[in-house]
Amino acid sequence: MEASAQLVILAGLAIGLVYGAVGLLSGFCLMSSMRGWLAEGDGRLVRTYALAIAVAIAASQLLAGNGMVDLGKTIYLQQTFSVPALFLGGLLFGYGMVLSNGCGSRALVLLGRGNLRSFVVVIVLAIAAQMTLKGLIAPARIALVQASQTTVNANSLPSLLATLGLAEPLSRALAAAVIIVALVLFALAHPGFRRAPGQVAAGVIVGLLVAAGWFVTGYLGADDFNPVAVTSLTFIAPIADALQYAMLSTGLTLNFGIATVAGVFAGSLATALATGRFKLEGYSSPRHMLRSGGGAALMGIGGVMAFGCSIGQGLTGMSTLALGSFVAVAGILLGTTAGLRGSLRVQPLAVA
Repeated sequence: MEASAQLVILAGLAIGLVYGAVGLLSGFCLMSSMRGWLAEGDGRLVRTYALAIAVAIAASQLLAGNGMVDLGKTIYLQQTFSVPALFLGGLLFGYGMVLSNGCGSRALVLLGRGNLRSFVVVIVLAIAAQMTLKGLIAPARIALVQASQTTVNANSLPSLLATLGLAEPLSRALAAAVIIVALVLFALAHPGFRRAPGQVAAGVIVGLLVAAGWFVTGYLGADDFNPVAVTSLTFIAPIADALQYAMLSTGLTLNFGIATVAGVFAGSLATALATGRFKLEGYSSPRHMLRSGGGAALMGIGGVMAFGCSIGQGLTGMSTLALGSFVAVAGILLGTTAGLRGSLRVQPLAVA
């Protein structure tokens, strides 16, 4: 293996370790954030998420603006994409996240803490994702994308502003600044969030981890003879790849995503053991397991269709300012809201 590829894998492991520790200590999770905000009236965690997006955009666009990373090489900034597939995938993922009580990254974090329910979520999510990527569901996904895909001249907010005659650096700075200021103001408007330094730190760290992923794969991993995919924090396809690698490692190659998945689990486990938070937990009933597994399947299918999860699109995709990411995130937020409120609300399970 080339030295640059080894460096990318080690860096991915390190990024995962930090994310796992921060995720366990702070409870960082879009599902928890939305539930606290919509169902419980506690808006602190959603402010953490908003701050993480702001930091991710600021740091990632700074890297791109300085020519250190070409975000145009990512899966998010494509000239051709399917709005219906992205939005529908987001809806499925968001609703599945409510059914499973957390996203894929949160499941990895909780698994490290000893939550055996998360083991089922991770395994089912991985299988459903592989079925959608390359298996039985793949033909239907491909047919939907081919029937609804659109080729656009502007695939990001900066490129959209550039069509108005603005220079590329100015359009990038303007688009990023507007969103960053709005998110930071939203985050800091909450007195409880301002008085929670741990949550503020979590938002900043997670946002910087997204930029670190871009730097590692897009700059340190840049090699004309052995290039690596330009990517950052995302968990649907990497969880699927990690399960496949665990079963068929002799025929596969380690990559940034697999290393990150391993790092998140290891970081959470080490932190849980060090802080006395490790505790084995299981399902309260067969119905609980069925709901959780069904949600995991929806997340696996929807996450592939949406090109990412609440982290992969909600943070990493958004950091590129890709128009497709806004579509996918809108679907995720709507699906999550439907699961928390209204006629499709997922009802709490009775305690066994």
